[in-house]
Amino acid sequence: MIPVHSLWPDTVQLPSFEPLRSDIKTDILIIGGGLAGILCAFMLQNAGVAYALVEERKICSGVTKNTTAKITVQHGLFCDQMLRTLGAEKTQMYLKANQQALDTYRQLCAGIDCDFEAAGNAVYSLNSYSRLDRELSALHRLGVPAVMMELLPLPMRTFGAVSVPNQAQFNPLKFIAAIAKELHIYEHTPVLELAPGRARTAHGVIHADCIIVATHFPMLNKHGSYFLKLYQHRSYVLALKNASNVQDMYVDEADKGLSFRSYGDLLLLGGGSHRTGKKGGGWKELHDFARLHYSEAQVVCQWATQDCMTLDSVPYIGQYAKHTPGLYVFTGFNKWGMTNAMAGAILLRDLLLGKQPDWASVFSPSRSMLHPQLAINAAESSLGLLTPTVPRCPHMGCALKYNPQEHSWDCPCHGSRFTNAGKRINNPATGDMKEK
Repeated sequence: MIPVHSLWPDTVQLPSFEPLRSDIKTDILIIGGGLAGILCAFMLQNAGVAYALVEERKICSGVTKNTTAKITVQHGLFCDQMLRTLGAEKTQMYLKANQQALDTYRQLCAGIDCDFEAAGNAVYSLNSYSRLDRELSALHRLGVPAVMMELLPLPMRTFGAVSVPNQAQFNPLKFIAAIAKELHIYEHTPVLELAPGRARTAHGVIHADCIIVATHFPMLNKHGSYFLKLYQHRSYVLALKNASNVQDMYVDEADKGLSFRSYGDLLLLGGGSHRTGKKGGGWKELHDFARLHYSEAQVVCQWATQDCMTLDSVPYIGQYAKHTPGLYVFTGFNKWGMTNAMAGAILLRDLLLGKQPDWASVFSPSRSMLHPQLAINAAESSLGLLTPTVPRCPHMGCALKYNPQEHSWDCPCHGSRFTNAGKRINNPATGDMKEK
């Protein structure tokens, strides 16, 4: 039996924190103890701002522990598309934000034992040289020193890859263990009710001037229309021993392609992706690929992760909605959570300090919703609501689908997931599954 768990938790002991046991007052409340929330807390603490972070379980017990931990400004073949849809100025700002994030990781990790190492990042294609060539031209136009690769250390034929040098990879939980230990965190403290300037928990009320919702998928439905602006996407990972070391990081330009990176003597093979609640290749696709191309390899462990996908592939970071002063959101990393989480933490720190970074508008949650993905999300929600089956998701009542690979009930509308026994695994649902 192959262990189903992430590689990272076995490599480090994360610090523990007590639950909240009384009412408190603070300047900033951060809800969510994944990488995004912890980086926010770290930035605010270093800026001398009073804050508190609450996490309903243990820090990094959700999506953060399941990353493949690639730190790169190259988010697929994004530059060519972004130049055409958002224009040169906003594309340059997006790059600037993520480059600042990469530089910040370099500075912080220089003093932390977290297996940080420089590595190139390459986006390859199995079927189109022209797309690679257009992306290379777009990167050069924006001043990114990208190169075209023809020979890749991958076991299948490709049309080459666009590579950006001097990116990075690391162990995310070792990094978090180092920066989180002195932070003001309450674990096992779920927020039961959220109101302007106030959050109620089981054993205390937190009064705060500003609140940051960093709960992977935003928890409030009545503001911001995030149930239409986001959907969730699952992908799978195998950790392989006795497979070739690829040195750098590689990802397919296709949404359902494979990714590769090495960690020590292990190869992390990712892929099998699909919209949450829909059918996809899953672990089976990865096992089939490994048997064909890495026949001597042994699967050490396997796991899956879940990503929030926005309408335009840019995260939502900033004021939760136009009419919610003091309430902020931090979500939608589109599979590139390492740099986007750091960029967002820097942005939110600056906004809360009264600054207005020039790239804030790029990430604004109130930007236009007029994208083709909006119609797809609305159709999926309507289908889920109208499907006459049980069990139902407590989030908005959509019909759940059984996931036989992971033995879970998954929501195709908004991505909530539940165990066979009905216990919630992933939000946006805030409670357990309704009775079958």
